[in-house]
Formats: sequence, structure tokens, C-alpha cells
Amino acid sequence: MRDVAEAAGVSSMTVSNVLAGRSNVSEETRRRVLEVVERTGYRVNTAAQSLRRGRTGIIGLAVPEVDSHYFGLLASRLITRLASEGLRVVVEQTGASREGELAAITTSRVSAYDGLVLSAVGLDPDAVASLAGDLPVVVLGERQDVRRFDHVEMANTAGAAAVTRLLLDRGCRRLVALGMPDAEPLGDDDEDDDDRSGERTPGAQRPSDAFRLRALGVHRAVAEVPGARVTGLPALRSSLAAGAALAREALARDPDLDGLVCATDALAIGALRALADAGRRVPHDVLVTGFDDVEDAAYTVPSLTSVSPGHDVIVEETARLLLRRMADRGAPPESVVSPFVVVERESTQRS
Repeated sequence: MRDVAEAAGVSSMTVSNVLAGRSNVSEETRRRVLEVVERTGYRVNTAAQSLRRGRTGIIGLAVPEVDSHYFGLLASRLITRLASEGLRVVVEQTGASREGELAAITTSRVSAYDGLVLSAVGLDPDAVASLAGDLPVVVLGERQDVRRFDHVEMANTAGAAAVTRLLLDRGCRRLVALGMPDAEPLGDDDEDDDDRSGERTPGAQRPSDAFRLRALGVHRAVAEVPGARVTGLPALRSSLAAGAALAREALARDPDLDGLVCATDALAIGALRALADAGRRVPHDVLVTGFDDVEDAAYTVPSLTSVSPGHDVIVEETARLLLRRMADRGAPPESVVSPFVVVERESTQRS
């Protein structure tokens, strides 16, 4: 590193900042240092660096799907945020399964990652606690039984209720909740839930807790409006194809449906395609809302109304909790619910 610094005409600390990806270096200096690194063939000795620092500088990010609109957005923002702390992120796909999530924890331990951010779907908290040991873990997701870990979640119930009320206020009365269960699976105990679930929905063929909680918000909002009804159609996967397939099924069940409340933007975008194929105009015949406010939502035709779950807060709080846990393994667990806002676009604006 000293040789590189001398050849580039900078300090060793500047070389270190460039190689760590920190932002406090000018582009001209960064370019000059990287040219010297390439010319000299310099390589960081990560093993020696880890021994000296007592950490690897690597964070694991375990998500259900790497090709998901939302998780792609989350990964990109978290990579950028943690890079400012000199940390790099390794992304792993869990397939939304208990086995995949536990494997991610094991990999993090074996590879000596400094911490793990885990998007929980099939999580078994006892197994996680047993395998994780003192590994810093921040859990993302709507699960009350992970409160023993640092935990960041969305306001799913309130957000789903807000977009449902928007459709009801616009005159919709025959709603379908895409990607969410129907009313029957929701027991009396769920009435006291507030953006979390008291009991995990078991089985790979059941909707995740996130979708289940959004269903709570939808059903509660509809119950307040005389004459309105909602049918839930659960999804096994949040994808464009799944959204189109669910929308076609919804139209087959009720050709006169006038509103779709979708559990994710991916499902909603797929539903827009199916509605267009069926000759149902959005927003003239059917109003459609999504959830997550991914970038694509602003560019569909029509543009998609969506619940923005507070991306900046989710990323910042995840980074804060992770860094806090890395600095103090004995700190008490903390839970954060991010704020939401309904971003209204063309898909709910009748002329």
C-alpha cells in the first residue's frame, strides 16, 4: 500500500479509502490510485487485513429472491449505505424457505462475516438463535416472534388499509386482494395485531406473513363500508407472471370487479397486463394499487399507485442497528417500524 501511495503521489490512508470505496476521495485521485493499482498488480491481503482489524468487512444479505423488484432495490441501497462504512455486501438467495435462511446464517458464520441482514419468511427463531451465536443479525420482516433480534419492518396493515380506503373513496365496491389470503384464514386473535403477526403461517404453500398482514388491513377497511366486499387470492410468489395469472383468475371469478389491491408492485404490474388483455381499462373500469413503490411503478401505463414503505428509513435503520450490534454484542434488541406514504398515480385517478 505504501508503494502504491508513493507511485500515485498520495498518502497510504488515501489508498486505503479508495480501496474501501469510501466517498471522501476526489474522482481524479481515485482514478490515479486505481491506475497505479492496476499497473503494479497490487492486491489487498484480506486475510492479513482481517487479522489486523479483527473483522472481515463483509456483511451477508439474505433475501427470498434476487430477481424481485423490491429486494433488488433494497440490496442496491443497502450496498451503497454500508460501503460508506467500509463494508461490502454479499447477497444470498434463500428461496423464502426455512432451510435457505438457516443456511445463510451458517454461511455467515463459516465465512466469518461481520454480520447478517436476513429477510425473514420461513424463519425459525430458536434455530436462528442457536446457529447465529454472537453473530450480529438484523431481521427484516413482519414477524412478532423475531423480537429477540434487532428487527426492522414495514407498516403493512396500515399501508394496505390506506390504499383500500382510497379505492373505496373512489367508489370501488367489488375488490380483490391479489397476493393475500381471503378472510377465512384470519382468526379472531388477529384483530389486535398491529403490523405484525403473532403466529407464523406454516407451510411452503401458504402466503407469507407480510401478505397476511396486508390482508388484515384490506379486510378491516372494507368492513367499514356498507355494500363493499373483498375476495383474497393468495400468491406463492411475487412476480409479474403471478400477478397476471391472479388477475385472470380474479376476472374469471368476478368479471365486474372494480378494484385490485395488490400485495406487491410486481403483482400489480402483472395484473395491469392481464387487465389490458381482457379489455378492462385502468383506471376507467378497474382501479389498481401496489405496495413497495419500486421504480418501475412510476413508468407503467398507466403509472401505478403504490404504498411507499419508507425505503430510506428501512435502509438507514438496518445499517444503524447492524453497526450498533457489531460494536456491542450485548446491546438489547431493538425493533423499528418504518413510516409509509401512499404515492397516488394514474392507476387510481378517474377523470
